[in-house]
Amino acid sequence: MTRLAVLCTLILAVVAFAGMAQAQSAYRVDYFANANTGGAPDATLRLDNDGAATTGGTKGAPTYSVNLCADIFIFDTNEELSECCSCLETPDGLRTLSVNGDLTANPLTGVTLTTGVIKVVAAATTGGVCPVPTHIATVANAEIQGWATHIQNSNFAITETTSQASYLSSAEISKLAKQCGAIVAVGSGKGICSCGTGTGS
Repeated sequence: MTRLAVLCTLILAVVAFAGMAQAQSAYRVDYFANANTGGAPDATLRLDNDGAATTGGTKGAPTYSVNLCADIFIFDTNEELSECCSCLETPDGLRTLSVNGDLTANPLTGVTLTTGVIKVVAAATTGGVCPVPTHIATVANAEIQGWATHIQNSNFAITETTSQASYLSSAEISKLAKQCGAIVAVGSGKGICSCGTGTGS
């Protein structure tokens, strides 16, 4: 094999590995537009625990996938957290959330959003349940895949894309948990989103 062929093979392997690393993330980011707008259809967010996080497999015990929490954070266009919640995600189960009915229906400030950002963190359960995420504990290899429909400005056309995998830093974990904790402390029930239908409902 020539040096050029070896070099090309190594480059392809590095690119493929980088693509795999980017795809594996506990953190997903998406957006919504034209929510709660007259004449516009509702958008949806669909989530799936892909089963990558496992437990067991020692001393002859079987390996099995674990339940996760989808910690969800909804931001307005001023970068302020409007709602947060945590939804149980069982392995291979599909959860469907309404942007209008589940993610923007209970804003902290009382101002209903039309445009904003959705962040989803794959986190550990607490005693088998998913409390409002004032603390976020990540799990090795945990991933929650996401797909969202988007209501576009032109004739409210509907598109659908995969939620983007992103890097989840310790600073981001701390920020999200603190902001959600502040909502719990002052919101008196406002600012808590709901979990829609599907797995673990």
